[in-house]
Amino acid sequence: MLTYDLDKRGSTPLYDYLYQCIRQDIISGKLQAGERLPSKRTLAQHLSVGIITVANAYAQLAVEGYITSREKKGYFVEDVSSYRVRRKAAAAMQPEAAEREYFADFKANRISLQNFPLATWTRLMRETLSVHNEELLKTVPYKGVYELRKAIAAYLAHNRAMEVDPSQIIIGAGTEYLYGRLLQMFGHACTFAIEEPGYKKFASISASFGNPWKYIPIDDNGLMIDKLEESGADVVHLSPANHFPTGIVMPVTRRLELFEWVNRIRKRYIIEDDYDSEFRYTGRFILPLYAQDTQSRVIYMNTFSKSLVPSLRISYMVLPPRLLERYEQTMSFYSCTVSSFEQYTLARFISEGYFERHINKMKNYYREQRHKILAAIHASPLAAVSQITERNAGTHFVLHINTKLTEAEVRKAALAADMCLSFYSDYSHNTEENNGCTLVINYAAIEANKIAAVIERLSSLFPECNQIS
Repeated sequence: MLTYDLDKRGSTPLYDYLYQCIRQDIISGKLQAGERLPSKRTLAQHLSVGIITVANAYAQLAVEGYITSREKKGYFVEDVSSYRVRRKAAAAMQPEAAEREYFADFKANRISLQNFPLATWTRLMRETLSVHNEELLKTVPYKGVYELRKAIAAYLAHNRAMEVDPSQIIIGAGTEYLYGRLLQMFGHACTFAIEEPGYKKFASISASFGNPWKYIPIDDNGLMIDKLEESGADVVHLSPANHFPTGIVMPVTRRLELFEWVNRIRKRYIIEDDYDSEFRYTGRFILPLYAQDTQSRVIYMNTFSKSLVPSLRISYMVLPPRLLERYEQTMSFYSCTVSSFEQYTLARFISEGYFERHINKMKNYYREQRHKILAAIHASPLAAVSQITERNAGTHFVLHINTKLTEAEVRKAALAADMCLSFYSDYSHNTEENNGCTLVINYAAIEANKIAAVIERLSSLFPECNQIS
């Protein structure tokens, strides 16, 4: 006979508690498949409860499939052994480990967080709740909130010499999302080209959508146009203002060659990823390809994750007029993936001048950070066994170290020293062995008071440095 201590139910309704007790006995195997349950009257008398209580518990068990009713025979336990196995497997899963914190982390997606104007952002969030309380409850337009698109258009006109109508701007949760929408719009018949080396994530996204892609090598002037032509690609993704990881700026001669390539065949397009163009420390900004395009062949992409904080997953793309209608016809059924709350807040942050002031502050900060870490390298044993490639832009540079160690050995030594390194080879599909070790040094998140200690520990990884007195 089923016996349960009903006094332990607390505030749970009696029938619900009885249902839970019987359900647990079935799941645990205490009640076997095919076993007949007591009649409603018998169990009610045994537990000193009403028949209705038992009837409601049985009914819930039956509707969920734990028991079944057989006419004139009663209720019988169903076979849930496979469910029991799944529950055990789920229980055996280990909790997800927290992201490791390193003494020094040179990963490419790291930026300085302590300089974010949190107080200003918090105030603007409160004002957004007050001013836009009704709009926050409505469906977000598929292109994004108009106020944000208008603010971005004004910013691009003032800071990038780009004449853009707000209707051309599409807001999305990260450039990866927007890139995926483009892949879908162009379709599987379209072949994409990606820089080699370059941001490999876009190759992975292309593969996940089933779109063919080609790696195009670069030289000292950027993407090689003759190789692009040979590839048969229809759309090319590149970063002409600050190529990652080399930092190459595409000169005007190569840009003209690129425009000749794209204008030659109607279905060709350029995706311009201007991910960190704000951080140039000498001279004026590099004019985007979009601002030089006369045939509506350039799609411009940028993100606020690099200039503000990574958790702010707001990116945007500017579609040329000739593509805008196509996007509206084929992609408008997608909902905007960024909350209106964040969009309205960012719109105020830009339009009231806080974004531009923040960029100017961060340019000064990163410029000083760059100077300090370069000076630390020049003053360390690394100076005698390394070469630095840097373009006075972005938040990274390339450091080649002349060492006999293999890349695998350096990775292992770095982890043992509590350091996370970013290797040049991480951004290339070319697996050929090269002499020495080439690192991509992203210095944005390295604390200023730790720079000397970080470079000292980096030097200690290489026996060649230890031999230098």
